[in-house]
Amino acid sequence: MKTQRFLQSLTRQLRQLRRQYKVLCRQGKWLGLVSSSRSQSSHKKLFRTIIRNILLYLLPTSEEGGHRQGRKAPQSTAKSLTSNHGIYAVVFRWLHQQRSAVILVIAVVTLTGVMGHELYNQPQMKIGTIAPQTFIAPYSASIEDQQQTEAERKLAQANSHPVLMINTQKNEQINENLRQLLEDANELRAIAGSFPFFDVSILSIPTQRYLRSCVPSEWEKLKLALENYQKQIYPSIPKSRTADRYQFSRSLPSPLSRLSTDAIKEESKIGKPDFDQALAELKAYSITTPNKNLSLLMTQISQIRAGYGQASAKLLQMEAERKQAVYGETVLLDLSDEDWTKTQMGIHQSAERILTQGIPPGLPRSILQDAVNLQLQLSVPGEAEFLATKVLLTVLRPNLQQDVEQTKQQAQLAAEQVASVMQKVRQGEVILKKGERITAWKFDVLDYYNLNRREVNWLGLSLLAGLVIAAIGVFAWVERRLGSHLRESDRLLILLLTLSIPSVLAMGVPYATWSAIGLLLGSFYGGTLGVTVVGLMSLILPITIEINKIGLVAGAAGGILSSYLAQRFKSREELALLGIVIALTQGSIYLFLNILVGAAFVHAWYTILQNALLFGLSGLAWSIIALGLSPYLETLFDLITPIRLAELANPNRALLKRLATETPGTFQHTLFVATLAEAAAKKLRCNVELVRAGTLYHDIGKMHDPLGFIENQMGGPNKHETEIKDPWKSAAIIKKHVTEGLVMAKKHSLPTAIQAFIPEHQGTMAIAYFYHQAQQMAKDDPSIILDQADFCYDGPIPQSRETGIVMLADSCEAALRSLKDATPEQALSMLNNIIRAKWQEGQLVDSGLTREEMPKIAQLFVEVWQQFHHKRIAYPKSKTSNDKSGNS
Repeated sequence: MKTQRFLQSLTRQLRQLRRQYKVLCRQGKWLGLVSSSRSQSSHKKLFRTIIRNILLYLLPTSEEGGHRQGRKAPQSTAKSLTSNHGIYAVVFRWLHQQRSAVILVIAVVTLTGVMGHELYNQPQMKIGTIAPQTFIAPYSASIEDQQQTEAERKLAQANSHPVLMINTQKNEQINENLRQLLEDANELRAIAGSFPFFDVSILSIPTQRYLRSCVPSEWEKLKLALENYQKQIYPSIPKSRTADRYQFSRSLPSPLSRLSTDAIKEESKIGKPDFDQALAELKAYSITTPNKNLSLLMTQISQIRAGYGQASAKLLQMEAERKQAVYGETVLLDLSDEDWTKTQMGIHQSAERILTQGIPPGLPRSILQDAVNLQLQLSVPGEAEFLATKVLLTVLRPNLQQDVEQTKQQAQLAAEQVASVMQKVRQGEVILKKGERITAWKFDVLDYYNLNRREVNWLGLSLLAGLVIAAIGVFAWVERRLGSHLRESDRLLILLLTLSIPSVLAMGVPYATWSAIGLLLGSFYGGTLGVTVVGLMSLILPITIEINKIGLVAGAAGGILSSYLAQRFKSREELALLGIVIALTQGSIYLFLNILVGAAFVHAWYTILQNALLFGLSGLAWSIIALGLSPYLETLFDLITPIRLAELANPNRALLKRLATETPGTFQHTLFVATLAEAAAKKLRCNVELVRAGTLYHDIGKMHDPLGFIENQMGGPNKHETEIKDPWKSAAIIKKHVTEGLVMAKKHSLPTAIQAFIPEHQGTMAIAYFYHQAQQMAKDDPSIILDQADFCYDGPIPQSRETGIVMLADSCEAALRSLKDATPEQALSMLNNIIRAKWQEGQLVDSGLTREEMPKIAQLFVEVWQQFHHKRIAYPKSKTSNDKSGNS
């Protein structure tokens, strides 16, 4: 409500200024200011008046119609300016008459000036050209050698060390490979069985390791030697009493002392310390344990050997499939379970520490191996170091990659730290001799002393101006093909919106106003004109301004999309959703094009994603700004949009609520006329929203005297017959609803396109009923002078298809309401007669409606009338209680 009150106040101020402008033009006050040049205050007042007139000239006036309704601009109001009172009168009248040309010149100059801002200060002499004369230093100075400075800074950038960052994907891959390797190791050890498999106080770790892994021949000899030993040490004990052997085993002499020399030699034929140690420990165990326990141990050892053999075969198979030996020459199967647990933990910890520190690309393997050995020294058992080292060297890979953005920043910082290379130039020193070729250093010196003759590049500006004129010509051609009649204020607004794109880019901001321009132009003037402007700007800008081509395409795509869809939405909430769609479109296109050209593989991914996100957010931000500006622009430039028309057609608006309350009959008449007109407008492809809103307000002037119109009398006495009894006064009351309606419309800041429905729906038709009464009175009294103009509306006749349709609907509505039992054919015949009369009176000559469309309109009106007056089922009447009792 605050915004609405502000806009209404602003509109009233503008309307007051326009009235002052018209008064000045009629009374010639501003011309009087020119003649009174003696006073200084008069000149100041003249200047203020001219400035005000120019502003008022650019602003829309209430006499001009809308752009999309095909309204014709009225004749120039400059007739009130006389040309015989001085040069100012002539100039101002000429500007007023040629304002379209003035707007064109302003457009060419401003567009060329903004887009060609780099052409204003270009040096006449360039690097590589020949010096036209000899140049001498006017004074001593220290001048920066920009070429040498740039070379040293580039060298500093090249020598800057790259910034590395950890590649988390590489780390995940390395950890996954390590996990797989250790799972394979655990699987092999599970097949081999637990280790140690027996009490280490009886069988030592080396012995158990040997018993698992010795060759079958050695194992068989070991069992045979153990069996012979048992036979020699217990020759007299029967087998049935072997269980009692343990009872007196402590009293027996040492077994070694009982062995014969031949037996000892026979057992030692293998000649291996591991064999001898295992045999000795088994012999000792055989003495201290029952024979049954020894047998169980030998059986367990056989099972362990079988599992170990399977694990060894599985290991060879894995190594062959892996094509890289990892566990083949290691002690994987010989480690105890406790040592293997410590080894796994040490491998994981060492890998985590090494990956955290990072492995750069190109690191020599020897350095990596030294780092692995250093980490494993205190992390794994000594006998497992070789195994752990081999596992880590197998899985570890470089996990550092270059951080492109940080590297670029570091290189930029290194370049900025390089001091400028300054060269001393003394006064009188020859900078450049005539005919000598200009080098980069000589050019810098000339530029420092302002001797390089900078000037405006008129040729470039001329070419740019020609390009701008060609673009304006394309726009004018599209406008003419569409049949749009743009006012000067519309062209000025289009120019201002268009200038925002190169202005933002000229300030160094890459996120131009593409989405805002497309949304506003599409809402105000239609999708075709909006797409035309955005497309032309996207073609011209790369020629004149250095701009990111991918950003240009992404922004232009957002602008084209918003232009095409803006007028399809009927609420500001839908336009807000469109802003989100524009943001997604711009960001997606920017990202896709970067991937397409390969930029995403050159730069860091997050940099491309960040820029894409910024482009998307910029599209959303500019869309929000456009939504905020839209109501103000609609009011200042007297524009109508589908959203504004929908807001005006809201029955809860104050003026329509008054109409429904104070003139209920007129309101019902208005609703029926709106229904008829909407149907015809939809069929003829006119602006349905404009027709609906315009029809709702076309009779608001009847609120000045509701009982003066028969639809509001509700069956009561007709004041024209009971009170007035004067056709001239009655006709004046009827005509006044047009003038009063215009006053109300202006007071409530209705758009000019809506105001046009108030006078144009009546045109210049005669008020037939009272005109006929006046004719009868003039016939009875010859002294009465009858002027038909007193009984005709002041007009103008309909100037658009929309107002013409409302005129026909308003004329046919009363006739359709009067029909009760008529057939559709009778109704159609009557409507054709009414519409034919309007055509023959010339009321529709400027509307744009064709004669061929008249029967279609009549048919549509009849169809709507049939929908309102359809037949109903005749329900039977209920019997009274008396009838029921009598029948009973």
